[in-house]
Amino acid sequence: MSIDKINPSWHPVLKDEFQKTYFRKLSDFVEKEYKTETIYPPKEQIFSAFNLCPYDKLKLIILGQDPYHGANQAHGLSFSVQNGVKIPPSLRNIYKELRSDLGIELPKSGNLEHWAKQGILMINATFTVRAAQAGSHQKQGWENFTDAVISKLSAENKHLVFFLWGNFARKKNKLIDSSKHLILESAHPSPLSAYNGFFGNKHFSLANNYLQKNGKETIIW
Repeated sequence: MSIDKINPSWHPVLKDEFQKTYFRKLSDFVEKEYKTETIYPPKEQIFSAFNLCPYDKLKLIILGQDPYHGANQAHGLSFSVQNGVKIPPSLRNIYKELRSDLGIELPKSGNLEHWAKQGILMINATFTVRAAQAGSHQKQGWENFTDAVISKLSAENKHLVFFLWGNFARKKNKLIDSSKHLILESAHPSPLSAYNGFFGNKHFSLANNYLQKNGKETIIW
């Protein structure tokens, strides 16, 4: 896994992380896994979140936990699936909240690349996973990388929005300076928890109001 394959705008932010011992070990592990197992997303899409969202356009971060582990689903963006793939339950609930919040009709595709291209960094805590084995690439170093990215984005920017959905994501709020950024927390959009605080959170309108107030272009959801 090379930084050369990531959008150049991110190189100053990420280059130090790529040189650290943990990341080199992680890279060796991931390379071996792709050679010996079925791994998602496709190797060339591991860093899609960075490639589709240039650093100078960054406005909002959505943090997920694991990539989807079914065939043809994951493509490097948290919660997003490739065109033509059935919309997963959590994403369907995200769409339902969008409709409730902003009146947007439910999209027919679960591909969220158009969000990323507007400045939304959509990362998972782990960037890779074995087929049909949820959590199989946890505790190999990806979490260190994600935490470092969040910490750097908080420290080196102002007026970013962070969507922290679910207990796992909400634990990351300690990495973010709430005096400089907007942190929006709620239950996870999973069917198991969406009715416990995800529905009705109005995060999409709150994010756009904050961006507008701070002189940034709003997101076309």
